[in-house]
Amino acid sequence: MPSTTGPQAATPDVQRTLEAVWRMEAAKVTAVVARVVGDVGLAEDLAQDAFVQALEQWPRDGIPTKPGAWLTATARRRAVDRIRRDVNLSAKLQQVGHLEELRVAELAEGDFDAALEDVDDDVLGLVFAACHPALTAQARICLTLRMIGGLTTREIARAFLTTESTVAQRISRAKKTLSQDGVTVEVPSGAELAPRLASVLEVVYLVFNEGYAATTGRDWVRGDLMEEAIRLGRVLAALAPAEPEVHGLLALMEIQASRTRARIGRDGEPVLLLEQDRSLWDHALIRHALAALDRAVALLEAARSSAGPYVLQAAIASCHARARTADATDWARIAALYAQLGGLRPSPVVELNRAVALSYAKGPEAALEVVDALAATGELSDYHLLPSVRGDLLERLGHDEQARAEFARAASMAQNDVEKALLLRRADGATGATGAQGAG
Repeated sequence: MPSTTGPQAATPDVQRTLEAVWRMEAAKVTAVVARVVGDVGLAEDLAQDAFVQALEQWPRDGIPTKPGAWLTATARRRAVDRIRRDVNLSAKLQQVGHLEELRVAELAEGDFDAALEDVDDDVLGLVFAACHPALTAQARICLTLRMIGGLTTREIARAFLTTESTVAQRISRAKKTLSQDGVTVEVPSGAELAPRLASVLEVVYLVFNEGYAATTGRDWVRGDLMEEAIRLGRVLAALAPAEPEVHGLLALMEIQASRTRARIGRDGEPVLLLEQDRSLWDHALIRHALAALDRAVALLEAARSSAGPYVLQAAIASCHARARTADATDWARIAALYAQLGGLRPSPVVELNRAVALSYAKGPEAALEVVDALAATGELSDYHLLPSVRGDLLERLGHDEQARAEFARAASMAQNDVEKALLLRRADGATGATGAQGAG
């Protein structure tokens, strides 16, 4: 969203309304305009222009009855003007086949509702475009938060502890790439759908994870990023209700987010999963998440399909959510689900998580064999949770000195200040459970 400061800044009430409308409607406005111009980057620019026009007109003329429709109609008209100015209109219409779209662009606001019948498909197509595999992961994240989430460049930069210029450059390069590659707003089909959907879900989960356990900085949790990822997940669930993995991802994020109040102690220190006060968990959010997981399972059963990675991870998270106490956790099922996940998507991190589950299902000795085998491969040599988990297992086996050395090594590798402090306390002799599951 463009800046609302400057000589023509809106009044506080108008500004708040405009910001709220933009956050909710940015994706729709951009998606609808992209259908007209056939260029995702240009559509986003035109949507921004409509916002600027609203900033100038609304304080003077009042807030429209349907502010979202006003922004969309204004952006459409700007798209038509742009086409007419830049190229021969008839040639352009023949090229993109959007005669009907241009006709609708001329509609008055009062007649605009009929033109939005397919807007959900347009928005879903915009999500796929913003998460196109031709873009880097960082570019996909920035573009998704900008186009779908309606976040400003400043908000994205603050969330990821980087500069506005860096974010702006990523967005600019991403839009240029999409334009050069001819990426349009459309929902992929056939064999192309699964990998493209996986790219979309990966972006949303990357946003969530950066909020759930920040990789760098002073804060361990960034609630704004978690909330935005969950909002995006709910948008996807509404737009693609027949996709089990979409519901699985939403369930996974909501279960993890439900622990937020219990994850941080009074002094701001992390509270690990097995030590959390479960009465502080958001049980309403858990119920919503379990319902999403049930929808995913029902879709899989109806299609006679196997669970994908997000459904499996949600099932693992549900084992914790359903346990009233830490001792009631079904660790054997968790270990089995991690084994299933590893078979579907082999990963040393998944294997490390399986080892943690094994340590509670069968004891720390069995888990230590798995962890030592992982360490021998060198695949996780830069991953601080490997020595953290190993330190925990050694401590539970009574090998305190070796455990302290592992915790100290993990602390030296951790980039987040809060997590580093926790590991240093453990290296100094503090007790408690940790590991990949223990992160809470």
